[in-house]
Amino acid sequence: MVKRIAIFGSTGSIGTQALEVIEANPDKFSVEILTAYTNDKLLIEQALKFNPNIVVIADDRKYEIVKDALSNTPIKVFAGEKALNEVALMDSYDLMLAAIVGYAGFQPTFNAIEAGKPVALANKETLVVAGDIVMQKAFEKRVPVIPVDSEHSAIFQCLVGEGRNKIEKIILTASGGPFLGKKPNFLVNVKRDHALQHPNWAMGAKITIDSATLMNKGLEMIEAKWLFSLHPDQIQVMIHPQSIIHSMVQFEDGSIKAQMGLPDMKLPIQYALAFPQRLPNQFPRYDFKKPSTLNFEEPDLRTFRNLVLATEALYKGGNMPCILNAANEIAVYAFLRNKIGFLDITAVIEKTMEKIKFIEKPVLTDYFESDAEARQYAASLIQL
Repeated sequence: MVKRIAIFGSTGSIGTQALEVIEANPDKFSVEILTAYTNDKLLIEQALKFNPNIVVIADDRKYEIVKDALSNTPIKVFAGEKALNEVALMDSYDLMLAAIVGYAGFQPTFNAIEAGKPVALANKETLVVAGDIVMQKAFEKRVPVIPVDSEHSAIFQCLVGEGRNKIEKIILTASGGPFLGKKPNFLVNVKRDHALQHPNWAMGAKITIDSATLMNKGLEMIEAKWLFSLHPDQIQVMIHPQSIIHSMVQFEDGSIKAQMGLPDMKLPIQYALAFPQRLPNQFPRYDFKKPSTLNFEEPDLRTFRNLVLATEALYKGGNMPCILNAANEIAVYAFLRNKIGFLDITAVIEKTMEKIKFIEKPVLTDYFESDAEARQYAASLIQL
């Protein structure tokens, strides 16, 4: 059976690499749905190449451009965020790759789960914002949520066959980003282009900045809590500059399992799309014959305080991770447009977390309102 894939966020880093995986395995996968926010040119190219049943351009100002370009094909074209959410509820696909960046990916992903569709989750913000509600819905619908993030994929892979064995803790590894070892007096002068130069991974702009501030690891801690039903005390972060060991699981007998490989997102993407199968590929392999040292160290929490703020949100729970995420998205957006400095990102997040009302047991509408309030307040601090 060929698995029909819906890629929500097909023009981003994860989406484009997923299409490479699909192209290399035409007997395993087909493209049913492609969506993009505003990159009409690349969406059109992808649609003409992969011939999906449906494409959605979320920016409805680009609708006529996409529709005209695909007018000689049978591809159905829709536009707008409402269409994005409605297409997620359709029954025409077998698995959603949730690769939309940020909070914008929450509703389509939740809708896919509501529709009983398995989700390959690259959008960590879905669980950061409302992990309790999302995973409860997945449980009710008996829908698998398969992580695509390299760290969570590593944990997921380490847990295969270990269903009856208790986890003592997980160790999420972090490269440390481009500013590993740097201090605040250096970071105060960091500019956008410097922060986008990740030493190991090729990623989109937002996640690359999150990696540079260590917020990405903080968000991954919150995601891991919900994915693997963990207590915050069971989640540890270690800096591993080589990005060869993607994460580890320590069981109650003290044994540690690690998943290793070169830093290449196509591997966890392929694993998620094909699960439970492992498919052969031509990806580069790690060579143990070549001399290499694998280092581990504690994160510098005095310099990279975003990880501290994320840990606070993890322990506090309720709507605090939602507030954290919203403020971070606004602050990163501002930094990428040279509106604020690198260290100002942390200041905006911290002030927003202090200002927005804490709700211990939020319902879905509380998350929507908290997100909106946090964004508005964070933006007011920056005067966007």
